[in-house]
Amino acid sequence: MKTKTIKSVAVALLIAITGMAQTSEDQYAKALKFKTAYNYKEALPLYQALLKGDSSNVNYLTGTSYCITKFAFYYLPEADKMKSYKTAEYLALKAIKINEASADAHYVYALVLGRINENASSKVKIANAKLIKSQLDRTIALNPKIAGAYHILGRWHRTIAGFNSLEKVMINSFFGGVPEGGSYDDAIKSFTTAIGLEPKFMLHQYELAETYHEMGKDVEAKIWAQSALKITPACEDDIKAKNDTEALLKKLK
Repeated sequence: MKTKTIKSVAVALLIAITGMAQTSEDQYAKALKFKTAYNYKEALPLYQALLKGDSSNVNYLTGTSYCITKFAFYYLPEADKMKSYKTAEYLALKAIKINEASADAHYVYALVLGRINENASSKVKIANAKLIKSQLDRTIALNPKIAGAYHILGRWHRTIAGFNSLEKVMINSFFGGVPEGGSYDDAIKSFTTAIGLEPKFMLHQYELAETYHEMGKDVEAKIWAQSALKITPACEDDIKAKNDTEALLKKLK
């Protein structure tokens, strides 16, 4: 009788565990679908729930970090953004610690560092710029198909290329030197690669147009700006890109 009872309990536990695993898999698939569709508002609570159930799962850590960063940028007031970015940074670093070979972990770390830099001191910005570059290089080495990594890399190259001589002297004197690399040609290559991987993501094309404009190549800038506006906005990134592209075209006229 006792043996039957033990077997019954074991079977019940197995069924429960299997059901929980299936539930997590279904929820992760749903979260990933929202994330892939750039629907960060719907994806975030799903990832947070998954992470609560398994805080060492790298996919849950990176997904939550990514969505927190995107959600904070688009939906939170400025006063609350940094706290969320710091949470996203912690989750990205935890993911890297668990699995250093996770391309997504290095990518989301670079992504959140970029957002942190927007309100950082000059010294922190320069230090983070070097770290962002190393994280992007590692991301691409592990997975050369992550379009977002090339996008951030394009912005990185453009920012460094845009420093004037006086700024470079000041950075060399007070903040430990300008990060190595950084050219407009490299920025163009990076954005072009991102467009090749995600041709319907308007933000890539806007940033390429902006890069050409900074270079003084307004004919090319206009071509890419017009190309960007042919894309139907599908998310907050695209809506912002549409507004920025329209503003750029007004300047180019």
